[in-house]
Amino acid sequence: MGVTLAYETWGDGPRTLVLLHGFTGSRHSFDHLRPLLGRSVRAVAVDLPGHGATPLPDRKGREGFLETVDALVALVDRLGHGTVDLLGYSQGARVALAAAVRAPNRFGRLIMESGSPGLHRRQERAARREADAQLAAFIRTRGVEAFVDRWESLPLFEGLRGLAPDLKDALRARRRACTPEGLAGALECLGLGVQPDYWPELHGQRLPTLLLTGAKDAKFTQTARRMAAELPVVWRRSFTDCHHAPHLEAPEEYAREVLGFLQTPWYEAPQFDSPAVTVAGAERVSP
Repeated sequence: MGVTLAYETWGDGPRTLVLLHGFTGSRHSFDHLRPLLGRSVRAVAVDLPGHGATPLPDRKGREGFLETVDALVALVDRLGHGTVDLLGYSQGARVALAAAVRAPNRFGRLIMESGSPGLHRRQERAARREADAQLAAFIRTRGVEAFVDRWESLPLFEGLRGLAPDLKDALRARRRACTPEGLAGALECLGLGVQPDYWPELHGQRLPTLLLTGAKDAKFTQTARRMAAELPVVWRRSFTDCHHAPHLEAPEEYAREVLGFLQTPWYEAPQFDSPAVTVAGAERVSP
């Protein structure tokens, strides 16, 4: 039958924006953005499998990842809002891209924060699956508390250590609310090692796409640069003094960038010898 994604809605704006959190998050990961986005979008905040109220898929590995993507497309169909916009962070950005590739006619615009199209080499995917299997075993044997301590110590999340106390407490509470089996299972069905390689799909991905990263997150900023060279219709923004999670580290600036992108008019220019896109009246020739 497949997994059904739990979600909640907030905001009363004219555009529907589906929000997909990262690993250890939940539908509440974007709650701090409600005052900044709620007048402009109708947000649909989703619990990804193994997080919040969404169970794990029936299958693990690549099949579980694709089952999750199908569940997201099915959710959009049930909403009945026509085309919707997608915003995903980290793990959620990878799922968002997969959904855009799977069913581009369901979506209007795509926003990826600190995301990746996947690993291109088979050996890299195998190595990542092994690393995720070891981490899943750690979670199952040592528990969520020990895992969260280990997770929060990673250099990737250095920017989160300076958050305001209320944001930091809410973030840690969300992480500690996860279950060992939920987190371990999410690694096994949504991890980078089991995700299909979407790099070859980027050149045909016609949705207007915004790539967001923190300037101090060198790895994902470089990935965004590579993606921008492949995508036909793309904007890219790197936030100064931010690391992996600009939506938490610079929420006001982040919200302005998101709304500016969603509200910018665009239309596809006629196709001649090379593809081009006209954005807000100015022609931008695709790379």
